[in-house]
Amino acid sequence: QLQLVESGGGSVQSGGSLRLSCAAYGYAHSTPCMGWLRQVPGKEREGVASLDTTDGSTDYADSVKGRFTISQDSAKNTLYLQMNNLNPEDTAMYYCAATYDYCSASRLIYNYWGQGTQVTVSS
Repeated sequence: QLQLVESGGGSVQSGGSLRLSCAAYGYAHSTPCMGWLRQVPGKEREGVASLDTTDGSTDYADSVKGRFTISQDSAKNTLYLQMNNLNPEDTAMYYCAATYDYCSASRLIYNYWGQGTQVTVSS
């Protein structure tokens, strides 16, 4: 069983930055694909970024390319999402997720989920 715990959300002004963290507890090696997704109430969940921990390859949604960076610290079993140049459209609940399956930023189905961390960007 894998437990994912996000942190780092908060409120920032447009143009600001935040770094989200996702600590993984349990056997993470069986779920090589890690991802960040976000959801706004009343809207569909959106895949933001993914990272294949077997080769370090990453993938991003077009809406965040060039602004967000997904990374990992294997020694700490922690996944990160560095978010720069934030805008109000980035306001959402952000979730960390893991899967046994293929990796893609557009992936919406994962085997394990964190509880989410809220990001609010004001103009």
